[in-house]
Order: sequence, then structure tokens, then C-alpha cells
Amino acid sequence: MATKLIECVPNFSEGRRPEVVDAVAAAVSRVPGVILLDRSSDADHNRTVLTLVGSPEGLREAILNLYEEVAKHVDLTQQSGEHPRMGAVDVVPFIPVRNATMADCIALSEEIGAAVAERFHLPVFLYAESAKRPERKLLSAIRKGEFEGLSAKMQDSAWTPDFGPGQPHPKLGASAFGARPFLIAYNIQLGTADITIANAISKAVRASSGGLMNVQAMGVFLTDRNVAQVSMNLLNYEKTPLYRVQELVKAEAARFGVPVTGSEVIGLVPQAALLDAAAYYLQIENWSPALVLENTIMEKASDAELVSR
Repeated sequence: MATKLIECVPNFSEGRRPEVVDAVAAAVSRVPGVILLDRSSDADHNRTVLTLVGSPEGLREAILNLYEEVAKHVDLTQQSGEHPRMGAVDVVPFIPVRNATMADCIALSEEIGAAVAERFHLPVFLYAESAKRPERKLLSAIRKGEFEGLSAKMQDSAWTPDFGPGQPHPKLGASAFGARPFLIAYNIQLGTADITIANAISKAVRASSGGLMNVQAMGVFLTDRNVAQVSMNLLNYEKTPLYRVQELVKAEAARFGVPVTGSEVIGLVPQAALLDAAAYYLQIENWSPALVLENTIMEKASDAELVSR
């Protein structure tokens, strides 16, 4: 039976203390069957995103290790940053990669979410494809009010967690677990320090305000660089490609006489998303992924391997 390979992208609320991030990364890396592909920390957001890939069994152990380590170092009553958060470990999504389905990821999110809630005595909400209620599909709806407003929010029976106690953990808050397609965390830097411009552009771009489908966006001020940023999650890069988002942000920024000065990817990005952007900007008329040397080599090597069996 082929091994199931699943990606997990936990976000935790620490991006300013490298020694803490190192300890958390080490805790997940030592698990057999799990590979830490990437770690991205941001001091202004005060947040770290890990990208793991592994078997369901390995990911279960790795996520429990992650919580054990984060609980030693992160206290949300003492933590602040530009990125919204309701938990020390804020969100734990699972994405099917190979020999795994979305149903497998939903089941895994439920299993590990329940285990975390029991061991660490904190509320767990299911979101995205794992959500049991339509109003919990969007992470932003669950996280609204953040850690500081969570206790009052959970007094409403509509916000009874899927697992765990009916009140936030006093230091760790609550977590969201879910299954979803691949998401690109993509930020665009503006040639201004005016956060009101970033907020206006974000409003024009995001789906919830009438912008592009599959785009979540907010304005952020980067203190260390003294610039404003449009911080985005791209929920489906195939339906709403990267270049379309880039061009709309540039067009909206031009209305304010502000240039786009750079961009950044948080975590990892599928090759197809970047190749589509390259084809768009280069105006390649006969575009096909088969034109990429490495793609054709891998395809031919795979065919040769099958023939030799």
C-alpha cells in the first residue's frame, strides 16, 4: 500500500526570538517520517510559519511536539504583533500531496485537533474543508476578536469549540485545525509608510470587499523597514493566479501615486504558480509546462523508470 504524504503548515505566534523558533523547529524535525521543508519568521508580524511534509502518523507526533515546545515559550498575554492571532499555535492546516485525499486530511485534522485539545486543555475549532458549520469555513471568522476578545466571544453558544474546553487557555488561547487546498501566503511591499493606503488597496483586492475571488488581504506596517505592506493569502492560485493579484495591487497603488517596491512569499509556493506568472509577463504564445527543461526531464525519467520495471 502506497504511503500517504500530507503537507502541514502550522503557524505559531513567535517571530522575534530565533532561539525559540530554533527549539520549535528542532522539536518537529526529530520525528521519523516528517521533513521540515521551510521555516519563515517575521518580526513585525511576530509569527512563524513552518512547512512540514510527512505521513499521517509522523505528523501527529510532530504537531504534539510542536505544542509542547510552544507552550514552554509563548504567552499570549505578553505577545503582540501585526498579524491577527487567537492562539500561541494559531492555525494547523493539512493539505493532500501524494496518495492522500482531502477526506484523509479532514480526518487527520479532526484526530490531531482532538488530541491537542485533550492534552493541552485548549479549545480547537475546525475550519476550511473540516468545518462542521458554514460560518466556520473562513479562518478570519473564527479568529475575529483575536485572543483578547476570545473569552467573551466563546460565551456565545454559537462559538462552542469542536474540541476542548469552553474557554480559551489563559496563555495559549485557542487553535484552528483544518484541511484545505494549497494556499500561497504572498505579501507586496509599497513605496510608502502610509498604512491607510495599504488598507485601501487591501480592501479593493480582497474577496470579502468585492475584489478578487480567493484572496484575503490586509494592510500591515513593517516597523523595521518603515514601509506599508499588503499582506495576502491566495486561497486558490489556479482560479485566481498570482499575476492577476500582482497587477491589481499595482493598479490600485498607482491611484495613490505609490509604486510597488517588492514582494515576498511566506513558506513555499507551487512551481506552477510561478511558471504561470512567468508565461504571463513574458507573453509566451505557445506556453506549456512541457517547455520547461526540468519538467520534461522529470517526465521522461519517470517514463523510463516505469518501462524498466
